Amino acid sequence: MTRVLMKGAEAVGEAAIKAGCRHFFGYPITPQNEIPEYMSRRLPQVGGTYVQGESEVASINMLFGCAGAGVRVMTSSSSPGISLMQEGISYIAGAELPVVVINMVRGGPGLGGIQPAQSDYFQATRGGGHGDYYTMVLAPSTVQEAVELVMDAFDLADKYRNPVLVLGDGIIGQMMEPVEFPEREPALVDKPWATTGCKGREPNIVKSLLLDPYELEEHNRKLQQKYERMKREDVRVETVDLDGAEVVLCAYGTTSRVCRTAMERLREKGVKVGLVRPITLFPFPEKTIQSLDPKKVKFILTVEMSLGQMVQDVKLYTEGRIPVHFFGRTGGVVPTPQEVVREVLKRLGKEVEK
Repeated sequence: MTRVLMKGAEAVGEAAIKAGCRHFFGYPITPQNEIPEYMSRRLPQVGGTYVQGESEVASINMLFGCAGAGVRVMTSSSSPGISLMQEGISYIAGAELPVVVINMVRGGPGLGGIQPAQSDYFQATRGGGHGDYYTMVLAPSTVQEAVELVMDAFDLADKYRNPVLVLGDGIIGQMMEPVEFPEREPALVDKPWATTGCKGREPNIVKSLLLDPYELEEHNRKLQQKYERMKREDVRVETVDLDGAEVVLCAYGTTSRVCRTAMERLREKGVKVGLVRPITLFPFPEKTIQSLDPKKVKFILTVEMSLGQMVQDVKLYTEGRIPVHFFGRTGGVVPTPQEVVREVLKRLGKEVEK
């Protein structure tokens, strides 16, 4: 494989094409505009379709129709745009259609700013829209991993007939790093449920409207079984130096890179520190958190570019066995390694450098 230097947003677009995506519907918003720009140029070259919808609301409903026809389709946006898509994503989840949604998160709430953030964690991991549903959520920490996870996202969407959200941030989208595109054929699957024309068979109807409450309840129970299957089969997590760790950092995406540098500096100061990096935010790697030994780990420090969202899941799965602390910056401010070092030393009661 050849390594090429690419901006994250453009690498995401190329990864989608190599995964067999031939249709993109979206609407521009900073800091992910390079994705639709790239797709508008590349899709016609491979016989695909690019449409800029009149809004995010229109675009997500175009995904509904396209996925219902059984083809691979993607959209991308950033925080306020993803909020506008939530009703459509709920419909897509209810209709059990496979789509891929990219969110390059920016600071909020409201229009906020255009700098990177992780404050969409609640929205991403709790479904985001109305009803009992979840999207699978993948969180890359490098441009290379973004490439691989986008390609995986299409396979996972087809596997579960469910929306898959790739949760990046403005840094992942805008930075340039060398990447390789894995040589693999798209894992295309038969879709007998798709609305591809019913000549010779019974017609397919794709919908999420079930007016009989007992039928809707049964449908929701079936969806819940699917989410439980995700938890059994497709949890992804990276752990670093957990054996003997007295402090465990928990971070995802860009913030995990900050924590890796902080770990090096803490080791120089004699602190035994490990890292838990969730790659799937839903399903969350709850067993990894539950397996931490309260006799060895003094505390967990969750580091986020928010005022504290993932920390609630970490607290949930420690079940009070280990103290959980939080450090975060918000509004588009990225935590520094030195800030993380100071926070750990302060929690350990050690001298903190000014």
